[in-house]
Amino acid sequence: MTDVLPGVRPTEIELKYRMTDVATGERLLAADELAGFTATGPAATVRHEDRYLDTADGALEAAGYAARLRSTTSGTIITLKGLVRQDNGGPAHTREELEGPADPSQPPAAWPPSAARDAVIDIVGDRPLLDLVALRQVRHKRDYALGGTVVEVSVDEVEVLVDSQVAERFAELELELREGDEADLEPLADMLGEIEELVAVDSSKFERAMEVVRREPRERDDDELVAVVDGAAISAEPEVRHGRSGAQRRRRRKHSQQATDLVAVPIEPDHDAEASALAGPAAVADEVVEVPRILVPKSPGVLGDDHIAEAARKVLRFHLARMVAREAGTREGADPEELHAMRVATRRQRAAWRVFGDAFDTKRTARHRKRLRLVAADLGAVRDLDVLIESIEAYQANQPENEAAALEPLVRSWRVRREMARGVLVRELDAERYRRWLDGYLAFVQSEGQGVHTVGPVEPHRVRDTMPSRVWGAYQSVRAYEPVMRWADVATLHELRIAAKWLRYTLEFVREALGRDAGPVIEKVVALQDHLGWLHDADVAAGLARAFLVEHAGDLTEPESAAIGRYLVDRERQLARLRRTVGTPWRGVSSLTFRRALGRLVAGL
Repeated sequence: MTDVLPGVRPTEIELKYRMTDVATGERLLAADELAGFTATGPAATVRHEDRYLDTADGALEAAGYAARLRSTTSGTIITLKGLVRQDNGGPAHTREELEGPADPSQPPAAWPPSAARDAVIDIVGDRPLLDLVALRQVRHKRDYALGGTVVEVSVDEVEVLVDSQVAERFAELELELREGDEADLEPLADMLGEIEELVAVDSSKFERAMEVVRREPRERDDDELVAVVDGAAISAEPEVRHGRSGAQRRRRRKHSQQATDLVAVPIEPDHDAEASALAGPAAVADEVVEVPRILVPKSPGVLGDDHIAEAARKVLRFHLARMVAREAGTREGADPEELHAMRVATRRQRAAWRVFGDAFDTKRTARHRKRLRLVAADLGAVRDLDVLIESIEAYQANQPENEAAALEPLVRSWRVRREMARGVLVRELDAERYRRWLDGYLAFVQSEGQGVHTVGPVEPHRVRDTMPSRVWGAYQSVRAYEPVMRWADVATLHELRIAAKWLRYTLEFVREALGRDAGPVIEKVVALQDHLGWLHDADVAAGLARAFLVEHAGDLTEPESAAIGRYLVDRERQLARLRRTVGTPWRGVSSLTFRRALGRLVAGL
C-alpha cells in the first residue's frame, strides 16, 4: 500500500509467513472467503526474475535499502525497499518502498525521473551497481476485499540463483494491504496464526537470499573473513540472527566480498599442530606477518558419531571465531550490529556449555565459563540499551516534530547509560585478565581431548547416544508451561522465553546430525522465542519509562512528561497485544504435530 500524504514516503504494509508446505498456501488461495474477506476474482499466476543490486562496498544496504531490478512486459522497474521495518502495534510490519522506471543498460543518472532513482543517486552517487543475487519466482495471487479494505494474498515459490545456479528453494505466503487500514488485517492474522504449517516472519526474500549467498562456498580472495589472532587466525562467516523483529532485528551487514576488521589478540603460537600447518598472512600492528590459520567451516558440523565433548568443542570453536571476528567492530562502536553479533556469539557459547558441559571436568573448565559469563554480561548491558534506543528512535520517527523533541530527555538518559556501559565493556576487553583468558580458551577449543571426562567404551558418549535425552529434556521444560499459559503473567512468560531459547540452541547445535527436516521444527521454536522476546522488550521499555517519569518529575516540562507518558502507554499496549496473541506461537511448539516432528528428528539420530 502506498501512502499519499504530502511529505510522507510510500510504505508497504504486509504480513509474511514461511510455509513448511506449499499446499497450505494453495488451499488458502482456493478459498473464496478468508476471515470475512471475499475474493474479488480468480487467482492469477505471474513469473518474475529479479536482480538485486548494490555497489561494491554495499552502500545501499548500509543505508538500509535493497534495490531490486525487475523486467516486465511494460518495461524495467527499479524498486527500493527499506530493510528496516516498523512494528506499529498491529499485526503487520511496514517498510519504505519506492518504485520507478529504469534502464538496466544505463547508470541510474540516465534513468527516467522518479523518487526511487533520486534515492539511489543520493546514496551511490556515480559508483556502478553490481549484481548481488537473483531470485526467480512463480507468484500465485488473488485479491480479497472487506468493505473498503483490499488485500493481495500471494503464494510465492522462490528459487535463489547464485552464479546462475539454483542454490535454494523456498515458499512464502504474503498478504499485502492494497487499500484500507492496517488494523483490518487483524482477523486475517488471527486466522493464519492458527495454521501450524505457517511460521510468521518479517525478513524479506532478499535477506534470505543473501543468507544463502553468504553460506554458499565461493571463490575467496585476500578479503576472506578472517579474525586474526597473534599466533593464530580464525575464519568466520557472518552471523545469521534469528531474533527480534523490526528495527531491532535489521542488520546492516557487509557483503561477503568485504573483509572484516583485523582483530589483534595476543596469543601464544603453536597451540595446535594442525593449526600451525595452515599458514596465511595477516596484518598486525601495520606489519605483514605469517600466522597459522584455523579455518572454521560454514557450520559447526556436528555429526551423530562425534564424541559429545568434541561436538561441544566444534560448537565452541565455531562461535568463538565469530566472537573474535567482531571484537574490533565492537571496540570501534560505529556499528551497533558488531557488538550485537559478538554478544550472540558469546550467548551461543554459554548455551553450548549448558547443553554439553557435563562432558567436561568442571574444575578444569570453570574459568572459561566464568569469564565468558562476565564478558556476555558486559556485552548484554550495552546491547539491551541499544535495543531500547533503537525502539524509541523508531517511535520518534513516526511522531510529529514537537512530540519527537519532547521525548529527548528520556532518549538522552538511555544514551548516557549506554556510553557508561560501553566504557565498562571496553575496559574489560582491554584488561590483561581478558587476554590471558582468551589465550587459554583459544588453546582449549583447539585441543582435542583437553578437559574431557574419561568414559568407558560402553558408557553413552556419542551425539546419537546422548542428545535424544537432552533434546527431550529441553522440550519438557518448555511444555511444562502448558497448564499456566491461559493466565501466565509477564514474569512467567519471560521464564518460558528462556526455556524456549535452550530448546532452540539444543536443536541448532546438532542441526546437521538431525538432518534436513530440522529447519521447520527449529523455526517453530524461534517463532515462540521471538514473540516472547518482543514482549520482554516492551515490558522493559515501559518499566524504564515509568521509572524515569517518577525520578525526573520535577525536571521535565509538561510537554515532555506528556510525550514520555504517551510512549509509556504505547509500550504497554504493545505488551498487552503480545500477551494476548502469544497463543499462536505457543501452539506451534505444544501441538501434537510438533511433537511428532520432533520425535522423528530424534529417532533419526
